[in-house]
Amino acid sequence: QVQLVESGGGLVQPGGSLRLSCVASENVFTLAYMGWFRQVPGKQRERVSIILSTNITNYDDSVKGRFTISRDNAKNAVYLQMNSLKPEDTGVYYCKVFSRLSGKDYWGQGIQVTVAS
Repeated sequence: QVQLVESGGGLVQPGGSLRLSCVASENVFTLAYMGWFRQVPGKQRERVSIILSTNITNYDDSVKGRFTISRDNAKNAVYLQMNSLKPEDTGVYYCKVFSRLSGKDYWGQGIQVTVAS
């Protein structure tokens, strides 16, 4: 069982920035990928960005050029730097990892990001 602890959400004005953090209880070298997903009421959870163990990254088109995903192996952490935030970025952001040890996905508890004037 991998525990994930997220932090860094909150309320920000359009054009502002936030940095989300997710710390895993398992060594990141055992995680095939780490990533961030977003969910808004009435819609399915969607992938925002992922980073593979090889450091290859992927972004949804809606956040390309504005968001940056990174990982700190020493801290077992993944980060999402969100710049030039828009109201449509509002939602609950979830950290997700895939463990090679268990062959399972694990989700964080979710953290609210609200972009509003």
